[in-house]
Amino acid sequence: MSRTVVLAAAISLALAACSGKESTPVTDTQSPAAQPPAEASTNPLLSASTLPFQAPPFDRIKDSDYLPAFNEGMKQHLAEVRRIADNPEPATFDNTIEALERSGETLNRVSRIFFGLVQADTNDARQKIQEEVAPRLAEHQDEINLDPKLFARIKTVYDQRDALGLDPVQKRLVERDYQEFVRAGAQLNDADKASLRKLNVEETTLATQFHTRLVAATAAGAVVVDDKAKLAGLDEDAINTAAADAKDRKLDGKYVLPLQNTTQQPVLASLSDRDQRAAVLKASETRAEKGDANDTRQTVQRLAQLRAQKAKLLGFDNYAAYSLADQMAKTPAAALKLLTDTVPAATAKARGEIAEMQKVIDAQKGGFKLAASDWDFYAEQVRKAQYDLDESQIKPYFEMDNVLQNGVFYAATQLYGITFKPRTDIPTYHPDMKVYEVFDKDGTSLALFYTDYFKRDSKSGGAWMDVFVEQDGLTGAKPVVYNVCNFTKPAAGQPALLSFDDVTTMFHEFGHALHGMFSKVKYPSIAGTSTSRDFVEFPSQFNEHWALDPKVFANYAKNYKTGEPMPQALVDKILKARTFNQGYATTEYLSAALLDLAWHTQPADAPLQDVAPFEAAALKKYKVDLAQVPPRYRTTYFDHIWGGGYSAGYYAYFWAEVLDHDTFEWFKEHGGLTPENGQVFRDKILSRGNSVELADLYREFRGKDPSVEPLLVNRGLK
Repeated sequence: MSRTVVLAAAISLALAACSGKESTPVTDTQSPAAQPPAEASTNPLLSASTLPFQAPPFDRIKDSDYLPAFNEGMKQHLAEVRRIADNPEPATFDNTIEALERSGETLNRVSRIFFGLVQADTNDARQKIQEEVAPRLAEHQDEINLDPKLFARIKTVYDQRDALGLDPVQKRLVERDYQEFVRAGAQLNDADKASLRKLNVEETTLATQFHTRLVAATAAGAVVVDDKAKLAGLDEDAINTAAADAKDRKLDGKYVLPLQNTTQQPVLASLSDRDQRAAVLKASETRAEKGDANDTRQTVQRLAQLRAQKAKLLGFDNYAAYSLADQMAKTPAAALKLLTDTVPAATAKARGEIAEMQKVIDAQKGGFKLAASDWDFYAEQVRKAQYDLDESQIKPYFEMDNVLQNGVFYAATQLYGITFKPRTDIPTYHPDMKVYEVFDKDGTSLALFYTDYFKRDSKSGGAWMDVFVEQDGLTGAKPVVYNVCNFTKPAAGQPALLSFDDVTTMFHEFGHALHGMFSKVKYPSIAGTSTSRDFVEFPSQFNEHWALDPKVFANYAKNYKTGEPMPQALVDKILKARTFNQGYATTEYLSAALLDLAWHTQPADAPLQDVAPFEAAALKKYKVDLAQVPPRYRTTYFDHIWGGGYSAGYYAYFWAEVLDHDTFEWFKEHGGLTPENGQVFRDKILSRGNSVELADLYREFRGKDPSVEPLLVNRGLK
């Protein structure tokens, strides 16, 4: 996912406070705010990095640098915005709209670095800074959004936009700025503005609190196993990793099974001890419901309520209506229709899968009905029986570095002509990271790309892309992009072998990276991945298709020991099994997306909801209450919607999937993996950010509106 876009999940609101603008501030040599602060010589965050691409100097940054840099950044930004608002000259595009684009350089720099780091490698000091600074950033943004003089200037330009001779991108930016200020409350009266300020601070505080608690709860929820016999079914590498994890936690002689952020856990496919499987799933589902300092239930209750109150204040029936008004879906009804129209086919397929697994259990005289914790274990057996496909057969062909170099990078070279060179001279925030310089097909330097792939307790769950430096046509800044994942780190000396789901995740996140790297937009706030949530997942999901392209697959699917390509018979099995278990996969996703909308379509006068009964009622209402198929995320650990910027927006993955499968049909119609097709997609989609109305952007590329049919066929639902 793009954590922005996929903005860093826990602090999307705080990052939003910085407007996503990475550019030089308005200069005024007479203004004290324009002068470098005294600390600039010792605080590396207070001046532009001298490293290539202005890459963060992680080797020089100390935790103690962040708070002073935030303080100075907010001070500079407010001074810059005040000069724009107080400008005695009539409002113009240049002195108001573009001037805002150029504001906040220091604040954006520190925000992107800090929130990127606190997501991927947090510690106590960083969490304390985050808890202090997040509500202050919300107040900072309100100080700008609710400034009547500034909004008056923006409205003047907006009202005159058709007579100013603006180009289409400038007009788009004017309209976007005006709409965003209105959505932020610029037209409210003073009393309502004061109420909104309080709600925004509380929302940011609670979202930060939720994320901090969830990271701690996930780490604390790891399952400790005393008896190696209970790990029967895991391979030796997995057992060694569990032992090493226990040793790291000073639990010598024991084994630790860490939790990932989703409900289902990878080990459930292998553990043969049914009680142990049940213990793992219970730990996953209850990680944030233990009545301790990491319990998130009261936090989400209040978040849902105050978001509804905020929406009402801004003139909307509920938070989902407010949130979706500037998305491609436009209304909750449109998002709900896409999801609920798919429920009957998805749940019917899931019930068929349940029946197949129950046959296996009965044939083995198990004497029990399939439970949610049994699903992956018996699904794997059905897959072996029906497709003769075993995950352990596949993994030796998916060594992580080889997948990256000869799969992900290779596909990008074939499509777009770009190439990659390792950079060992660029500092990183963790030893596991790698850095690559990306070169365009004409040999010019295009971007920096960082990878941070291994799971650790200091990292949030999931996978995401974001930027340390945004592409900026005003300053010429080139993008510095990173991908973060949570792949299992192997024991020392062992290779990092991936599941095919992991391979797909790597391609997905690199699709986001391409969207950021190929951006060619003048104004940074509408550049790169700064699009609606239900569009931003489109390029990433589309990039997943190349993982199974015959030419790409043959180039990376090679045995890590022998270098031999995967036998064609095994390749055929993977292809044949593509729609296997899609009833489960689709239903668990739909359950989570519908749960999100249930929470965020409550009216403002709704009382605080008891989490468990509310969740059960919502799943029943939308007919996705299959006991064997829990939601991909339950309420208490649904980081996307409470701390990650996807509130009322988790449907976006499905909406974007319609676009991605429809686009792949276009590629197939035009010859598939060719540089000509890649150039068209780059020119018409990947390079244009949010500079055009996104529905129009897609129609311009495709020549028509997208069809849902390819999605249904791809998922085996039709």
